[in-house]
Amino acid sequence: MTEYGYFLSCEEHGPAELVEQARMAEQAGFTSLWISDHYHPWNDAQGSSPFVWSVIGALSQATSLPVQTAVTCPTVRLHPAVVAQAAATSAVLLDGRFRLGVGSGEALNEHVVGERWAQASVRLEMLEEAVTVLRQLFTGGEVNHHGKHYTVENARLYTVPKDPVPIDIAAFGPSAAELAGRLGDGFISTAPDPDTVGRFRRGSGGNGRSKPVRGGVKVCWGPDREEALRTAHRLWATMMLPGELAAVLPTPAHFEQASELVTPEHMAEAVTCGNDPDEHVAALRAYADAGFDVVHVNQIGPDQRGFFDFYRTKVLPRLSG
Repeated sequence: MTEYGYFLSCEEHGPAELVEQARMAEQAGFTSLWISDHYHPWNDAQGSSPFVWSVIGALSQATSLPVQTAVTCPTVRLHPAVVAQAAATSAVLLDGRFRLGVGSGEALNEHVVGERWAQASVRLEMLEEAVTVLRQLFTGGEVNHHGKHYTVENARLYTVPKDPVPIDIAAFGPSAAELAGRLGDGFISTAPDPDTVGRFRRGSGGNGRSKPVRGGVKVCWGPDREEALRTAHRLWATMMLPGELAAVLPTPAHFEQASELVTPEHMAEAVTCGNDPDEHVAALRAYADAGFDVVHVNQIGPDQRGFFDFYRTKVLPRLSG
């Protein structure tokens, strides 16, 4: 049976707000948490970008729910040896209730350290090597690695969880889905596409069915559908940009410029807005029907308490029945 979690948006909210949302999510009946990892928001209207590892530390003291990054890029802005230490500490704080979600990243967040932003095939190659480093360090032994993209010398994590941190891999294209199947402990996607899920499972060989598939979906609950649509368009028109734009545009200003091509009508086709329980249930069931094991929902905009009350009383009971 598919489970339902909440997706904390570091692009829209500060650290204290995110911790409070996590508490409300647990009270509403959500069973896990996703949290985004960004250096910049996608646009200035979103307006936030706290350091995810500090927030995860706070979450570990505020909720009993499992937590996963969705997703961290362990290749440019942070060396994989540093990500390994952050993830291992998070897993210890959460008593094993932490999964590391990783992906090949976006220039928006990664180019800030002045490194060249490579083409997609090279970024996937870097991700694969980074995952190798992460897994070695999670054993708690000393690691020396001299690879094509990364060097690690005499590195050892002294604070590690009892079991190695699971690593789930995000994928948005065929090559990345196959890589996720071959390399990951699970799969992450934000589109309810059964073909992509199938590619992941085939790439996993005989282990595909035992590896979880986790998804994320954005909605904008509100009593006024048109107002909710305006909120979704103002804050998240960026999610409608086609192709590789999301991976290669370097600044929030560039995303704002490109988003001028996205109309409210485009958003209405992609984001469930308003307060019709049937529409919200259908949006989440699309992921279950596509083969997802866990679906994480993110409420766009400031009315978080209204959203949680709505899902607690009108949506989650129907999904669990």
